[in-house]
Amino acid sequence: MRTPWHASEDLTLRYADGSLPEADAWSLEKHLESCTGCASRVSAAVRETAAGPVLEELRDLVLTAAPPAAGAREAVRRAPTGRHRTSRLTPAFRSLGPALRGSWLLALLTVVVGALLLARAADYGATRALLLTVAPVVPVAGVALSYGPHADPLHEITASTPAGGLRLALTRTAAVLAVSLPVLTLTGAALPSSGTPGAAAWLLPGLALTLGSLVLASCVGCRTGTAVTGGGWLAAVLVPAVAAHGGPFTARLAGQLSACFDGTQAGWAAAAVACAALLAVRRDAYDHLENR
Repeated sequence: MRTPWHASEDLTLRYADGSLPEADAWSLEKHLESCTGCASRVSAAVRETAAGPVLEELRDLVLTAAPPAAGAREAVRRAPTGRHRTSRLTPAFRSLGPALRGSWLLALLTVVVGALLLARAADYGATRALLLTVAPVVPVAGVALSYGPHADPLHEITASTPAGGLRLALTRTAAVLAVSLPVLTLTGAALPSSGTPGAAAWLLPGLALTLGSLVLASCVGCRTGTAVTGGGWLAAVLVPAVAAHGGPFTARLAGQLSACFDGTQAGWAAAAVACAALLAVRRDAYDHLENR
């Protein structure tokens, strides 16, 4: 069994005045999530510093502007305030971003219901080709709408917690994939094939594009990175289909999808692994994406 560990007075004071090394500060903040005693001592120490009155004033302004329930208000007042803001509020910030819960889910539902109605009610046989064209972009759009100041009013606070940065982006991306992958794949399986690749053929390309979006986001921000990735995919599929001659557009689109999916799954898997490795290298960049 592990010996119980608590923050010493020296550690608490060094955290409060900002002299504690970054790694030790993160470790302490993680401990504060589950230790009320240490959290109270750290909070009291921070309030004794020159930043204490300013932090109290800002907290009062926030509580006045959006007063929570009485019990929640008292919990906020007792929460420790430090160099990286409070860690005890971290579990609340692990939830999905507002944009992800709203517009993205509505868009996903629209794609699924629209595809089913187009195939069943309108008897349009090429619906799967259209769905497979859009499917890899859906999780990419979910990434754009789940992370960043444009998607979450509390982004600056969440990004400053131990669970922020890349960890938060990956958590929300996993939520996007957990919903979109089975829903879109099952929908594709329910549609007529019409010579298009299998309903699950888009899974590896979709994963690779999502990871590629995260890598680009570490360089240029979430919105730009996902726009480049999603737009690049649509251009790669639609432009050759439009430019080709002979036969209806849907048949040309199905042929282009076959070229992108059939026989290239190993390449998509390699691209996903490469993007994951690049993302690991670029992980620290997510600590500085607050304004992108």
